[in-house]
Amino acid sequence: MPAGPTKLKFVANKSRIIVITGLPGAGKSSTSALLAQQLEKAAHIEADRIQELIISGAEHPTIDGASPAAIDQLQLRLRNSVLLAKSFSESGFTAIVDDIVHGNRFDQLVEDLQKESFYFIVLLRDLETLKQEWRDMNSPFAESWDWIDEDLRGKTPRVGLWLDTTNLSLTEVVEQILIRLEEGLVTVYSS
Repeated sequence: MPAGPTKLKFVANKSRIIVITGLPGAGKSSTSALLAQQLEKAAHIEADRIQELIISGAEHPTIDGASPAAIDQLQLRLRNSVLLAKSFSESGFTAIVDDIVHGNRFDQLVEDLQKESFYFIVLLRDLETLKQEWRDMNSPFAESWDWIDEDLRGKTPRVGLWLDTTNLSLTEVVEQILIRLEEGLVTVYSS
């Protein structure tokens, strides 16, 4: 593995919740893992791994869309990811959640965080470049995720840090997040 960016030591006792989102294959998990390695105390919470805890009765979106049960389980995985993140944060760790959060899932994220401030990082890649990578992997979803891109770009609030990662290496993405993290702060006010 190439050498990562210089480790950034956050202010002592300042834990954070960072949510990294993007399309499937945008690099959320790789980015989150490398970012966590650069921090003094950090935990990486992969939403896909949380969903894998469902041993029987698991429902996943398909190329035809998401059933009501799959939608419920996506909401459950985000809620449980947030619960874990809050637990880590309360114990002094920066918690990094990677999940596909777009459109109304952003509202669910805010609700699950119970109005707690967090850092929201959106990894944007050129859709055609990403689709070609999916085709190269023989993914059945190569032509099926346009709606997620449309939802992410058109229905997700433009808050946090939105990074075009199309021409950036993984190390460069993490360096940009470290340098620009404060741009990702989302402060939610009670009404």
